[in-house]
Amino acid sequence: MKDKVIVITGASSGIGAALAEVVAGRGARVVLAARRAEPLAALAAKLEKTGAQAIAVTADVTKRADNERLRDETIKRFGQLDVFVANAGRGITRNVSQLTDEDVDDMMTTNLKSVLYGIQAVLPGFRERKSGHLIAVSSMLGRIPFVSVRSAYSAAKAALNSMMASLRLEVKPEFPEIHVSTVMPGVVATDFGTNALHGGPDSRVLPGAQPVEEVATIIADLIERPRAEVYTRPELRELTGRYYSAEDIGAIEGAPPFGMPARR
Repeated sequence: MKDKVIVITGASSGIGAALAEVVAGRGARVVLAARRAEPLAALAAKLEKTGAQAIAVTADVTKRADNERLRDETIKRFGQLDVFVANAGRGITRNVSQLTDEDVDDMMTTNLKSVLYGIQAVLPGFRERKSGHLIAVSSMLGRIPFVSVRSAYSAAKAALNSMMASLRLEVKPEFPEIHVSTVMPGVVATDFGTNALHGGPDSRVLPGAQPVEEVATIIADLIERPRAEVYTRPELRELTGRYYSAEDIGAIEGAPPFGMPARR
């Protein structure tokens, strides 16, 4: 990983900030992107004090132009872009019967279109170099929607999972060294819950919340050893297998974790 240039969106807090610290500690050069300028700049300064190379780029990745500017500023500063981690996202606390057009548009723009804009900004450069790594931080709720109030969030992440798989099939035949990966966290101890559209419980106090440093380390390991999909806990992979191999998934939906409190 040493000297790789890694762009991380949603880097002002949570998984993105923790990932920045881990990869910087392994020798990567880091580009931090988020809408909140002050915490972003503070993190960049913290990393630089450790001897790491880091820059902060204030950007709203739900805007195509901001993704293109993020790419351009990365290349201007470091001369290359090796890994793009699309981590920015937002949850929702609203059942399907309560959803408005605005709710659905927000979830799709924030969790799906923002990643599409990042992909389309950096992929031409990856194709030119014949190498690169695109990573999307999705959610276990995109694979199995076991929390009803995360409805449109789960739907957007399911679409993201499909989009990343389609991208992998698109690029792999001609560009085997362009890697496309999707990360599936479960409950993570961040402020994700409180930042959800329409509010929600604090993910940091939910039982069994995974430490954010664990998730960051798993993503950093994925950068060093690319593969298509990663679950941040083995039981999540096991649940996926049971769910999709069941003769009647309705029977599984009657037991935990289905119906549990809102979580990532």
